[in-house]
Amino acid sequence: MKQTTLARDAERVCRDVRERMRAGVRTVVGIAGPPASGKSALAQLVVDQLNNNAPVKPPFATLLPMDGYHLDNALLESRGLLSRKGAPETFDANGFCEAVANLSDCRRETYHPKFDRELDLSIANSIAIHPETPVVVIEGNYLLLNSDPWSKLNEAFALTVFVRPTLEELKKRLLHRWTKYGLDEEAALRRAESNDLVNAQLILRNSIRADIELTQSFNEFGD
Repeated sequence: MKQTTLARDAERVCRDVRERMRAGVRTVVGIAGPPASGKSALAQLVVDQLNNNAPVKPPFATLLPMDGYHLDNALLESRGLLSRKGAPETFDANGFCEAVANLSDCRRETYHPKFDRELDLSIANSIAIHPETPVVVIEGNYLLLNSDPWSKLNEAFALTVFVRPTLEELKKRLLHRWTKYGLDEEAALRRAESNDLVNAQLILRNSIRADIELTQSFNEFGD
């Protein structure tokens, strides 16, 4: 069976993660990219592969998505930002960056929020990172953004990955995403062009160069 681009890319990232690991030091990996780039699918597969044949508890690798740090819809609405949900200003950026910086401290278990897409809200303390877990993979749109406070994140990463499809490919995937969630084609196009693609262009133009740059030109749709 022919291996997909996603699987090959995950193997490459896993190989580099293992090469950069150091005894007694937690390895924090950042996987960034615009919405619908495939970064979430890649990050999940990297974690799955790193945990393959490893003890179940504690896990060898844990996934921490940035999306858990979305501000609540009621707060966004009060600030006139609900229609821009997913833009940099709609996240608790300082709280997220502080949490990432603290991952180097392995003396205690830490708890983090997780975003529920069906409910469209973040659920507190849904992700636990065990003190003996040596690898944490973080994925999100703005991990490599070259502006404060996001630019501070680079200090925490042992390895960075950026997923860079073309804007044409992103548009196709975004239309697929929003029609899958029940929007008609016109509404899906409006949502993609008024918000997601605006954010995508910001990310593509203003992210610092990663250690690994990928195109993710596979026929699977993901975040």
